Amino acid sequence: MLTTGSRASRRTCAVFFVAVLVFSLSASAGSSSATGATYPRYPIASVVKTTLQRTIIPATVPTPSPAIYPYQINMYPTYGYGRWTWGAGVPRAKRVDIMPNTYSGAAETNVASLLRFFTITDIHITDEETPAGTAAMGYMGGMSSAYSPVMMLTTQVLDAAIQTINALNRHTSFDFGLSLGDAANNAQTNELRWYVDTLDGKVVSPDSGVKDDPIPGPGNDYQDAFRAAGLDKGIPWYQVLGNHDHFWIGSLPIDDYIKAAYLGTAILDLGNPFTSDLGLMSRGTYVGALDGRTVNGTVYGAGPVADFATPPQVPVADPNRKPMTTPAAWMAQFFDTTSKPVGHGFTQSNIDGDFASYSFEPRAGVPIKVIALDDTESTADCATGVGGCGHSFVDQKRYDWLISELDKGQAEGKLMIIAMHIPIGVEIPGSGMGWSATSAVTEAAFIAKLHTYPNLLALLAGHRHVNCITPFRSPDPARPELGFWQIETSSLRDWPQEFRTLQVVRNNDGTVSILATDVDPAVKPGSLAALSRTYAVAAQQLFQNSRTSLPSAVDNVELVKQLTPQMAAKLAKLGTPIRK
Repeated sequence: MLTTGSRASRRTCAVFFVAVLVFSLSASAGSSSATGATYPRYPIASVVKTTLQRTIIPATVPTPSPAIYPYQINMYPTYGYGRWTWGAGVPRAKRVDIMPNTYSGAAETNVASLLRFFTITDIHITDEETPAGTAAMGYMGGMSSAYSPVMMLTTQVLDAAIQTINALNRHTSFDFGLSLGDAANNAQTNELRWYVDTLDGKVVSPDSGVKDDPIPGPGNDYQDAFRAAGLDKGIPWYQVLGNHDHFWIGSLPIDDYIKAAYLGTAILDLGNPFTSDLGLMSRGTYVGALDGRTVNGTVYGAGPVADFATPPQVPVADPNRKPMTTPAAWMAQFFDTTSKPVGHGFTQSNIDGDFASYSFEPRAGVPIKVIALDDTESTADCATGVGGCGHSFVDQKRYDWLISELDKGQAEGKLMIIAMHIPIGVEIPGSGMGWSATSAVTEAAFIAKLHTYPNLLALLAGHRHVNCITPFRSPDPARPELGFWQIETSSLRDWPQEFRTLQVVRNNDGTVSILATDVDPAVKPGSLAALSRTYAVAAQQLFQNSRTSLPSAVDNVELVKQLTPQMAAKLAKLGTPIRK
């Protein structure tokens, strides 16, 4: 496994496929639309805390306890799956891995705040009733990314996370937000619309095909329409492309055969393209779907083709399940929005060129530049689907563009942050989430090039569903400013279901720090988002996904970076003073 070294040891992060902050808030119980219909809201808990104060600890499943299947949701309470408790908070650990060996950080003090923002990623808004899903690969074990009951409640979890962000913003404002990819789970138009509409604060009806109501009445089951709170209109948010946003389940190009399944009623027969040399042509297993008429989303139509007398079907087709087979089709949806900025980073030029990378400067008067890089595979790079389409990848056009943006930012004396979906330097090249061998440069050459920019502060990524910090130390001990950090944020779907807040601060000793804090959505007890947390904990207990920083899987840190003398002088009088 390719890793980067820290001062004390080489760190790798396990993967799955300051001040106390407590305050109250209130939320409305209902909302009226322009048509006169009333839709419920889902208020969050009245007190919002971060993981600096408390953390979620999955309980130990009692023994002896049978190894039930993940789809047996009604048995979770009986055998102790899904239970959790509050644990102690996790203080920020000061990390100086990329600083000189003689630097301890003991005399370093945070002086002024330069930038404050949040990262949220891998929301995986899911149409669980689609005939083109993957329940067969997870409902009896296997991959929780293919099936867990959390997939029924992804819009409600996002709504709770957004309300939590709004509450934090009322205490100390955010300059912007970044969503780091995999907004949709299966590249479906309806999934992406539910995502954008939740952020916009619109009515969201997370139900496809036949309109279902497994528990009669409004606001009490995963199929019910609700009025999302919406992100505070004063917070601009920007979007990064993920592999799930333009590939089938993030793993296969959408050919005519797969596209027909999205738009029809026949449940997709796809075998196991991840283990078969046939890739896209693999057949022999129906992928299954969830029955939206049932309280627990009963799985049906899943299993070997030979087990079915007749091919399984979903009740009706739904044109809103239309897949987005290109980045351009996906980017176009971000122009149908009421939040800011329109396009959420993308421009018409991005759509015209089918090019999902851009840059922006989030705070006037502060020389920090954010570079949003599309590092997902292209359809051409993943033509057969063999091995999946989850590798990090840059073609020559993207690579040349990135170097141009870095050169310009360095010449203009700006600190730079690269936001992308797939992290680098943490997976074996060529593995399922590793660097693609057909990229324009090797991963080693890519990292070496990044090491030539002293103003490169950090890389931000999602994809692996973990909270993970990776130091990239300078190759030249005499120039520690050539080192940079990589910060991964966990998925909002899988446990620990968190987002991050990040604050760039100027210090008193010619350094800057990134203060990174994990945040659990402040779900209200008894709410659908709280039920999702129970399901996420149960999935962790059943699938035993590898996690770092257990038992909480939280990684709160202060990451110190050396500045050049020129950059330190430029920042010397900038920022909002930090009150002690």
